[in-house]
Amino acid sequence: MADRLIADASKDDVAEAARLLALNVAHYQLKYGALPINDFADMLRAQTIDPETAKLLSAGMQNLVGVLGQVLGLADEGPSDEIH
Repeated sequence: MADRLIADASKDDVAEAARLLALNVAHYQLKYGALPINDFADMLRAQTIDPETAKLLSAGMQNLVGVLGQVLGLADEGPSDEIH
């Protein structure tokens, strides 16, 4: 689904989604500390993943789909203040 939304989105839509996700990461970092971004990049390239990593990747894709859906105006219940 994420790939389909990205394909259907304009460059400006993807940029807006990236800005929203960056704000989400910044909020988390200010509240809880730095994130191991390099470790996350390695997870995306891994050939096999453990259950904890699968859960993290799934949550990340849900966040991406949610934000892209919001930017594209595809939210079922209208705008939400909460970003997942």
